[in-house]
Amino acid sequence: MADFDFSFVNPAVAEIIVVRHGETAWNADGRIQGHLDVELNEAGRQQAVAVANRLAKEPPLSAVYSSDLKRALETAQIIATTCGNLEVITDPDLRERNLGDLQGLVYREAVLTNPEASEALRSHRSDQTIPGGGESLDQLYQRCTSSLQKIGNKHRGQRVVVVSHGGTIRALCKRAHPHRHGGGGKVLNTSVNVFHLSDGDKWKIKTWGDVSHLDQTDYLQSGFGGDKNSG
Repeated sequence: MADFDFSFVNPAVAEIIVVRHGETAWNADGRIQGHLDVELNEAGRQQAVAVANRLAKEPPLSAVYSSDLKRALETAQIIATTCGNLEVITDPDLRERNLGDLQGLVYREAVLTNPEASEALRSHRSDQTIPGGGESLDQLYQRCTSSLQKIGNKHRGQRVVVVSHGGTIRALCKRAHPHRHGGGGKVLNTSVNVFHLSDGDKWKIKTWGDVSHLDQTDYLQSGFGGDKNSG
C-alpha cells in the first residue's frame, strides 16, 4: 500500500469527492432520464473504471455514498471495489431531479411532444414544478444539500466519495457558491468535484469539473444531462 500524506486532513473539514455517474445510452441519445433507472453503457463503465483507478492512487476513502439509481450505483460500486472493497451506502436524496412527464423523451423533440412540461423545465422560477409529478429546483436543492450536509457532519476529518447526477451536482454547486452564474456549467460524466464542508455549515469547492482521468477514454463532450437540461 502506498505511503500517503495525511497532513492535509483538518479534523473540522470533510472532503467530499462528488462524482457524476458514467455515461448511459440515454445520455448519448439526448434522452431525459430523471428518476428513470437507466444503466451505464460500455463507455460509462470504462469511465467508471478510469475514475476509480484515479481515486485509488489518492489518499484512502472512508466511505462511498451513492444515489440508488443504477447509473450512479454501478459507478459507485466500481469505485468502492477499486478503492479498498468499501460498502456503498445508497441515499435516494442523491437522485437526479424528477422531471415528470419529460422523462423518457428526447430533449430536442420534447418541446413538440410535451410543450407544457418543456416550458416548465425552461422556466427561470426555482419553485416551478414539472407536470407529471416532477420536482422544482427548490425541491431538488433542499433534498440533495441536506443529504450532503449530513454526510459532511458524519465524516469530519475524512475523505468520502458521493456519486450522483448532473442536475443534483449543479444544485450542490449553488449551495457552495450561490452567486456563481449557470450553476458551475456542464457537469461531465465521471467528473470529479471536490467539496470541503466545515464547521458552521460552511461549504467550499476545491476542485470543479476535473476529467483528466478521461484523457485516454471517450466521453460525452456535450455534457447532456449534466447541463441546464438536468437528467
